[in-house]
Amino acid sequence: MSRGRPVIDGERCKGCALCVGACPEKILALSRDTFNRQGVPFAECFDEQRCTACLSCAIMCPDMAIRILRLVPAAANPSLAAG
Repeated sequence: MSRGRPVIDGERCKGCALCVGACPEKILALSRDTFNRQGVPFAECFDEQRCTACLSCAIMCPDMAIRILRLVPAAANPSLAAG
């Protein structure tokens, strides 16, 4: 079960792939067919369901192109659980 998901700003990414190596779940890769305005492939998450929201990728990114959206389980939020 996913605890979060990475949000990657492809235009800020310079394709260094430090995040790819830092991800313990190995769910990041550089795009193969898509390039940013700088002409470089950027990081993409190919399996958001396996994201543990550990922040390793965001911490490693020198361009601050990654942020993590943490998911809150419905049981932790009473207004959603009553639903």
